[in-house]
Amino acid sequence: MHIDLVTVIVEEYDPAIAFFTEVLGFELTEDSPSLTNDGRPKRWVVVRPPGGGTGLLLARADGERQAAAVGDQMAGRVGFFLRVSDFDATHRRMIAHGVHFVREPRTEPYGQVAVFADIAGNKWDLLGPPPES
Repeated sequence: MHIDLVTVIVEEYDPAIAFFTEVLGFELTEDSPSLTNDGRPKRWVVVRPPGGGTGLLLARADGERQAAAVGDQMAGRVGFFLRVSDFDATHRRMIAHGVHFVREPRTEPYGQVAVFADIAGNKWDLLGPPPES
């Protein structure tokens, strides 16, 4: 058993796809026409980290309640965790792409960590390997 998808509510599909694929390096694994429960057109958009793993369903906000949740899905807490093998190179690449880091890198027992905001404003931990003993 595994978690296949987690929804991230976004304002628009294409800028979100660009952020997750071009900036974070995810792969676009699905972008298909779909319909809302009441028959309006939408898209089914899934991005995944390279090599698979849990994907993100990028869902365009539908209605005022969902629009209000864009960027605040976790009520201000870090809600997503991106572990990378080369923290420094990833951090530099993200800065070069204009990613806003909410907290600068620090070292913890579980690894290097820096908090950044995604295109919607949700907070993520960028996690690197733990320090070598």
